[in-house]
Amino acid sequence: MTRLALIRHGQSQWNLENRFTGWVDVDLTEKGRAEAHKAGSLLKDTGIEFSACFTSVQKRAIRTLWMALDEMDRMWLPVTRAWQLNERHYGGLTGLNKAETAEKHGADQVKVWRRSYDIPPPPLEKGAAFDLSKDLRYISLGVDVPATESLKLTLDRVQPYFEAEIAPRIESGESLIIAAHGNSLRALVKILFDVSNDDIVNVEIPTGNPLLIEMMDGTLKPSSARYLDGERATDLPPIK
Repeated sequence: MTRLALIRHGQSQWNLENRFTGWVDVDLTEKGRAEAHKAGSLLKDTGIEFSACFTSVQKRAIRTLWMALDEMDRMWLPVTRAWQLNERHYGGLTGLNKAETAEKHGADQVKVWRRSYDIPPPPLEKGAAFDLSKDLRYISLGVDVPATESLKLTLDRVQPYFEAEIAPRIESGESLIIAAHGNSLRALVKILFDVSNDDIVNVEIPTGNPLLIEMMDGTLKPSSARYLDGERATDLPPIK
């Protein structure tokens, strides 16, 4: 049976500080590291032999994967890092405290920026504190760093990468791990579970809790799905 394990990175420093993170390369907290190790332990307990892993080019996801693989005694598994799996870019909200932003702009406006499917936040200005257009990793990869993204724009980069690089391997029977971010994983859940634009904004993926999806052989259709840490599970979309 083919399985796909999706892991949102463990708690990051800016998760703890309630700040909009996006493409800023924030590291894990001690709690986040513990969540990463537990994710690996939970995956190890399944007895599943995974053949390869994918992650973003952001350290909180990369480190989560490292720690999980260490716990699984599978650090030798091949890992592909792809910027397309990065977190959503929060534009001009990047670095701001979420509660203070709601006080300044109003809770309803911030909810639109955070949760609407296709309305992005205001763009980040060139040369601003968290402008990554001159970051070496993106220059070396030839990436035109976005100034802002909605969930739809995030999906627009995640889906082609998934279909070209990951989906064929699932369809051929490989079991894979993807360690990424709340919004890039939300995009994958939208694809795999055929979730509507309205409903996907309500899907919340907990940090460091592997979502294990079993696939019908030779397809991308889930036959079952569950979070391995049941105590921290959130609601999943119905399997169609």
